[in-house]
Amino acid sequence: MAGKSDFGQELETQTDAYLDTLKDCLGLLPQLLEEYEAGEDFEATVERIGELESEGDTMIRSIISSITNSDPEDMGLLNTRINYNQSGLIEFYKQVDSLANVTERIADEIAMMQPPTDTECYQGLREMAEHVADMTETLEEVVERFVHGLGTTSGSDTLYDEIKAIRDMESRCDSIKNDVIRTAFADEGTAEALMYRELAILFDDLANTMEDVTDQIIVIASDEPGLVTEVDPSEE
Repeated sequence: MAGKSDFGQELETQTDAYLDTLKDCLGLLPQLLEEYEAGEDFEATVERIGELESEGDTMIRSIISSITNSDPEDMGLLNTRINYNQSGLIEFYKQVDSLANVTERIADEIAMMQPPTDTECYQGLREMAEHVADMTETLEEVVERFVHGLGTTSGSDTLYDEIKAIRDMESRCDSIKNDVIRTAFADEGTAEALMYRELAILFDDLANTMEDVTDQIIVIASDEPGLVTEVDPSEE
C-alpha cells in the first residue's frame, strides 16, 4: 500500500496508465470501421479492443481496491479530498470503465451483424466513431487534472472549457444518432434498419456516458474549493 506522502501520486499514476489504455481502446473504433468498410481484415482490431478492455478491467480493479482498502491514516493529510470523496470516486471509476465495455460490445456487434457500408447510415456511424475518439482525448485530460486536484489540499484548476466541449460533442453525437435512425427506417429494409439503430444507440451510449462522467466530476468538485467545473446554464 502506498505511503502517506505518495498515495495521491500513486493514484494519479494508476489513473494515467488506465486512461492511456482506455484511450487506445476507444481510439480503435474509427480504425475498425475503416477496415471493415475497406474489406480488410478487421478481426485483429476487434481482438485488440477486447484485450484492452480486459487490461483496463484489471487496472480499474486495482485502483478501486487501493481506494477501498485505504483509511485516512493511509492516505495522509495531503489527500483528505480523496478520503472525503472515497465512495463517490469508486462509482466514478466504475462509470469510466463502462466505456471500454460498450466499446467491446460495438466491436463484437459489427463483427457479428456485418452491416452494409455503402449507405449514409454507415457513414454516420463512422462520424460518430470519430467524435467519440475526440471526446476520449478531452475526457482523458479532464480526468487526469481532476484526480490531480483531489490529491492536493490547496491546488486549483478550472475544467469548465473541457467539460463544455464534451457536452457539445455529446449533443452532436445525439443528433447524428437521430439522423442515422431516421434515415435507416426511411431507406433500408427492416433488418438493416434495426442493425443501424442498435449500433447508433451504442455509439451514443459512449458519448452519453462521457457526459455522465463529467457530471460526476461536477458533483464531487462542488464541495472542493479550487476545482471549478460548473457550466454556466446560460451557455448550455
